[in-house]
Amino acid sequence: MPEPTVHWIGTGLSTGPSGLGLLCERAGQVLLWGRTEERAAARLAELGLTGRARPRAYGPRALAAEVRPGDVVVSMLPAAEHPGLLRLCLDSGAHFACSSYVSDPIKDGAEDAARAGLVVLTEAGLDPGIDHLLAHRLVAAARADLGDTAEDVVLTSYCGGVPAVPNDFRYRFSWAPYGVLAALGSPARYVEGGAERVAAHPWEATRTLGLGGEDFEVYPNRDSLPFLAQYGIPAGWRMHTFVRGTLRNAGWRQAWEPVFATVRDGDPARIAALAKELADRYPTTPADRDRVVLAVALRARAASGPGAGRSWQGEYLLDLTGTAEESAMARCVSLPLALGVTRILAGALPPGLNRAAEDPAEAAHWLDALAAHGVRPVLHP
Repeated sequence: MPEPTVHWIGTGLSTGPSGLGLLCERAGQVLLWGRTEERAAARLAELGLTGRARPRAYGPRALAAEVRPGDVVVSMLPAAEHPGLLRLCLDSGAHFACSSYVSDPIKDGAEDAARAGLVVLTEAGLDPGIDHLLAHRLVAAARADLGDTAEDVVLTSYCGGVPAVPNDFRYRFSWAPYGVLAALGSPARYVEGGAERVAAHPWEATRTLGLGGEDFEVYPNRDSLPFLAQYGIPAGWRMHTFVRGTLRNAGWRQAWEPVFATVRDGDPARIAALAKELADRYPTTPADRDRVVLAVALRARAASGPGAGRSWQGEYLLDLTGTAEESAMARCVSLPLALGVTRILAGALPPGLNRAAEDPAEAAHWLDALAAHGVRPVLHP
């Protein structure tokens, strides 16, 4: 029986040589699917992978004609494209992987995949992805020390892709600019002061976060509350703060004040026009270097027993700057996703829905593999 083929769909900036190169080493065959075969071939040349992976022109029919049982389809396309690709996988007996958050259609499709013995790997990039691994490690370590009862628990997870050398706008666009602005228009739900909070305009909840002697600005993003269960937070832990959010260079909120007025207005046409204007004014050029900063921290106090009141704390910090060969964002998105695919190929992930690695032992395996490839979050006790 031939070895499985990995079908990597998408040639954008998050497709990096670290991740795709790893799959060229581990998979029987890797096909890179782009808008045209010429674009896919050009991207392989840019990544230094010509001859190691083969280019293809993407289209649902063309993909369906080549996918075989046991193959893995990796989607780097927008999340709206994922349900259709998952259905193609189910029809073909193939596994599916992406770095995006789980949507209801993906969750429903994953139930069908479980019955068919197929893996659906999601949330396996940077954020979501590496942040999940670090949170699981911290929760497991704190739980081993404090048990299932604790008080004043604070768990924060902040991540951002920022310019390595801040400009006046404190940001450069390397992906869909409309998505950046639209995300600011979505309310954020989180826990603070022991109570559920909702920030209708997330930037209004911006605060300063010091990391390694450097100040950043952070704000809550999306809905943090479902991750309490996903991270295995014991019911006996009394949460003071639980926030998953976005990190930006210091001075970001002030620099973006004119943007907030348009986002607050909510007119899609105005937001789209502003997104194009900003992308043209602040693009990421080949000369620019990006920087990924991810900080996941947990602290808590023992609630009962002989050690009541004893504190526990830990914080992981990942700080990576891009190079001329590969951006920090491409490395931090494509590498964990590729590692997840190698776990699928090895039969290490169970059928059905997988969000990165939710099991602490599996998370440890992923983090060790990431470190071996130069992505090394540092633990600060």
